Amino acid sequence: MRLFLKHATNRVCIYRSVKVALVVGTVLALINHYDALFHGTLTNTDIFQILLTYLVPYAVSTFGSASEARHIELTQLRKIEKEFKELKRIERDSQKRE
Repeated sequence: MRLFLKHATNRVCIYRSVKVALVVGTVLALINHYDALFHGTLTNTDIFQILLTYLVPYAVSTFGSASEARHIELTQLRKIEKEFKELKRIERDSQKRE
């Protein structure tokens, strides 16, 4: 969880998620609240729903980006760990030969 939060709060991830939320949220808000927006009849409920309309794509984008970054980091760590174990094995084998 800590590794996920590290990536989710990364500046690049936040910036990407905000861009996605602005584009997708705007399209969805226009689709879902077109009449109220252009006739000026927004209620408090409409405003709350519009805010949620922006929050959902932000959350989805953040989750996807942070999950992928976490996966990449864990894969790299596993590769390094595997290489380290291999080096230790080679070192052990060379010490046995001496």
